Amino acid sequence: MLLIECPWCGPRAENEFRCGGESPIVRPTDPATTDDEAWAQYMFYRDNAKGLGFERWHHRFGCGLWFNIARDTVSHRVLAVYGMTDPRPALESEA
Repeated sequence: MLLIECPWCGPRAENEFRCGGESPIVRPTDPATTDDEAWAQYMFYRDNAKGLGFERWHHRFGCGLWFNIARDTVSHRVLAVYGMTDPRPALESEA
């Protein structure tokens, strides 16, 4: 089980949280003029990369707030935790 460091509540067990998927995904700005290909990219296609990944997490059984995590998907090690509006951290494993 992962031990996740909530920015507001501190370290908690993984079962208090819900993963919301990849964090850099952005909804199309004008849904009325967005074509089917762009909607498909937004809704269904994900990188699912092995190694460093950036994810959104929701502390559903705690403070109820969302935040981002940089996590190694192989070892499940959490490398960074940062707020939804904070810039993505530069990590050595990205180079």
